[in-house]
Amino acid sequence: MPTDLRNLCLLFALTLNLLATAQKGEGPSKKDLQKTYLEHLNGEGFRPVLDKDGDVEFKYEGKTYFLSVTPDDPVFFRLILPNIWPIESEPERTQVHIAVDHVNAEAKVAKAYIAQEDVWLAIECFLPEAGDFKAIFPRSLEALDGAVDLFVMKMREQQAGSEPSE
Repeated sequence: MPTDLRNLCLLFALTLNLLATAQKGEGPSKKDLQKTYLEHLNGEGFRPVLDKDGDVEFKYEGKTYFLSVTPDDPVFFRLILPNIWPIESEPERTQVHIAVDHVNAEAKVAKAYIAQEDVWLAIECFLPEAGDFKAIFPRSLEALDGAVDLFVMKMREQQAGSEPSE
């Protein structure tokens, strides 16, 4: 690659980096994000509260969810469904790893992972604007429900295969 073209590409990359950094600093504050999430959830009939970390907690169909508030990256959206499955033994931990891998391979957008001794699920994505989460919120809840179903199905499948036959 000629030197002039290489320098032009480098200058372009640096300019994009500076623009991205400048945009990050102009985003909404933590309180602004909390207010946006709280107002939307209240408007949809949920009863959200702020947890001790400043994230937004709410219940839906008997499960507790969290919206992660990230003022350092306000266009990053994370909807968390914690503690869907406790890990109660080392043999079960192996099954959980297989089921988590299955969810991560098969579910759209949802992530499954182990936190402490429980399985958590999350929807994580970047949005064009911080308030754009409203458009994907209902589908995100559905995606988490689908991921729970995939996880439980895989766990039951494994547990049925590991039961001693009579």
